[in-house]
Amino acid sequence: MPPEIWGPVLEIVIVLVLCSVISLITYFKKMLTLTGSVSAFGVGVIVGVFGSVMWLILLLVFLLSSFAATKYKFAAKEAWGVQEGRRGERKGGNVLAHGLIPAVISIIAFLTVRFDLPLLPTGITGLIFISAISVAAADTLASEIGVLSDKTYSIITRERVRPGTNGGVSWFGQMWAFFGAAYTSIIGWLILHPFSDTLADSIWIIWIPIVVGFVGCQIDSVLGATLEARGVLNKDTNNLVTIAMGAILAVLLYSFIA
Repeated sequence: MPPEIWGPVLEIVIVLVLCSVISLITYFKKMLTLTGSVSAFGVGVIVGVFGSVMWLILLLVFLLSSFAATKYKFAAKEAWGVQEGRRGERKGGNVLAHGLIPAVISIIAFLTVRFDLPLLPTGITGLIFISAISVAAADTLASEIGVLSDKTYSIITRERVRPGTNGGVSWFGQMWAFFGAAYTSIIGWLILHPFSDTLADSIWIIWIPIVVGFVGCQIDSVLGATLEARGVLNKDTNNLVTIAMGAILAVLLYSFIA
């Protein structure tokens, strides 16, 4: 087999094996339901094949950190009735809510680079991907760890609300939102930059996904206090819309400073 064919084939095999192993482990460890594991496999394959194995690794970093945040002080969350699922497991809808936009970005990146289509500015697809994951990480940590704060306020009215209320925020949660955005962005840069020509060169550009992640978490809270509270959105569609808005914000910020 010619080297130019063997390389991509080997990468696809690695992606399939890695996604299969992760999906099986998360299912049997009851981190994901069956639909969650199937959805995770599909999203992972799309990201790994159309993005790269390194993009898939960043997605897995988010996956593992979200599981850790979900399990953190789970007994306390369960006692307050704010836990995810019965044992912290996530369903297919939740996986797609967090993974669909990164998967779409991966496909757009593939078309942009492979066929030289003017879908996105050169050097920005990796940055947008990191930004989308940053939003997901910031919101997950703010929700799963910030919910443990007993001083929660509505982001709209600033009135005291019960922890876990849609649109409820706390200083503790905001701290974790920033941490989630920052560590995801930094790790994303370290993972993607050495292996990708779709990430802008300057290290200072990393502030974009950090800002996008933190702001995206606030957008999620505003939508939670308004559209989600009124039944227009649910938790999953709120996450989906927020991550999509984060990706768009990343493009706008990059275009503004470029």
